[in-house]
Amino acid sequence: MTVQNPIAGTQAKPAMRDFLSLPTWIHAGRIESGGSLSLVEQIIPPGFTSPWHVHQDEDESFFVIAGEITVYVSGRAQIVGAGQFAFGPRAVPHGFRVTGAEPARLLLITTGSGFADFVNAVSDPVADGAAIEPHEPDIARVIAMAERNGLAILGPIPDIAAA
Repeated sequence: MTVQNPIAGTQAKPAMRDFLSLPTWIHAGRIESGGSLSLVEQIIPPGFTSPWHVHQDEDESFFVIAGEITVYVSGRAQIVGAGQFAFGPRAVPHGFRVTGAEPARLLLITTGSGFADFVNAVSDPVADGAAIEPHEPDIARVIAMAERNGLAILGPIPDIAAA
């Protein structure tokens, strides 16, 4: 696939999306990277926990801009704060929890654009200046779209103590 906009910095910030009641921006996906990566930004409240999941075809990286999360990978838990990075390899179950007292601002990067495709498929655009109203996600839709994009939702994160 040919990258339609191969020069970095030429694109305005994307519109906010409502992904699982979280403010989310898809900075790069299939079109911007020729399918080679996803770059998704989220603001996530304290206590939020991702599902335990696995990317079959993509590695996932977490870069914390602000706040603190605990990342769970392969039976280990690691606290990751602002300016720090964690890695979840493909085919290895993982997840994260916002463990700090403030919201976390994350960049989620995958080596393939399936994650951005998934986020786009299960999120809705948010009008400029509008707030996201908390709501329960359509779990059947989330699971179906995850499977379509090479992810499997495995359930809640297992009880693993942080290092």
